[in-house]
This record gives sequence, structure tokens and C-alpha cells, in this order.
Amino acid sequence: MKVGLLFGSFNPIHVGHLILANFMATNTDLDTVWLVVSPQNPFKPSNTLLHEFDRLHMVSLAIADNPNLGVSNIEFSMPKPSYTIDTLTYLQEKYPSYEFVLIMGEDNLPLFPKWKNYESILEYHQVYVYPRSGSVTTELPDMPSVTFVKAPILDISATFIRQCIRDEKSIKYLVPDEVAEYIKVRKLYQ
Repeated sequence: MKVGLLFGSFNPIHVGHLILANFMATNTDLDTVWLVVSPQNPFKPSNTLLHEFDRLHMVSLAIADNPNLGVSNIEFSMPKPSYTIDTLTYLQEKYPSYEFVLIMGEDNLPLFPKWKNYESILEYHQVYVYPRSGSVTTELPDMPSVTFVKAPILDISATFIRQCIRDEKSIKYLVPDEVAEYIKVRKLYQ
């Protein structure tokens, strides 16, 4: 089984994440895409993050009706902050018959050489890179494990959605209805 891994804070998950994940699962050679909820990104401040279980629950609500997508809380039990190479290594040990592919946005490429053991990621895993608006194209030279995928570009951010909620503006169509209801009932991001 070839599994694409889309890591993220998903704070909250939105339609951009879902369209991308579904596109990768149905328009590439991947069998499925798992959305890996990261408790803490080493490059982002953690003071704006909802509790990891709220974010995990929203992802579960968002993908409940899509058999092409899965959700993973694998990093919840790992040391924080989470490093992609450690998660990939752990998953490969847990599921030795699976092939794991890292899915990342083109905007991450300039930072990629700063990732912990990024050379090992490139040596042992494929990386599927999707376009992001405003990204400076950075190619990783002589890296046959990197594939650029022409996925739709959606300029939607969780930061924008959180601001809409604080400003008491509608988030309809930006997040799935189930996620919007969960945010409303739990009074999140206010």
C-alpha cells in the first residue's frame, strides 16, 4: 500500500486541505492519504494552537465520508516538537509493508534543507510537492525522489479562518459544515 502523508496543524482543517488530500489520493499513484495531525510544528509558535484532540476530532469529522482519506494521531505519543523524519521512521517500523510518501507544499522547499535529517527523507521516501501561490520555485537538484504534482492552488489559510471567527464573520464553505458546527458549539477560536 502506498500512503501519502499530509502533515499539518489543521488549526482548523479547511476545504483547501481536503481538496488537496483528495486530489493526491485520486490523481496520483497513492492508494490513500493520511492527514497527520501535528501537536507542535517546530517552525510555528504553539500558543495559537487548539488542543491536539480538538484538531484531531475536526479532521475526523471532515473526512468521515471519504474512503480515500485517513487521519493519524501518531505524533501525539512522540516527543515534541515533532520531526518528520522521526514520524516517517516510526511509521515505517509499525507498517513495514507500506510505502510512505511525504506530501508537502512548494513553499516548504526553501526550508526543507533545515529539516532534521532531510537527506534521509529524500533517500528513503518519495516527496510529492504541490504548488502554492506566491512560492519561489526551488528545485532540489538531482533528487529523483522529488515529484512535482500539478494540484489545484487554493489560497485559503487557517489563519484567515480563525480571524473570520474572531470577527464573527461566516466561515461557510471554508470548512466542512460539521467542522463549522463543532467550532460554534465549542466556542473555539473566539
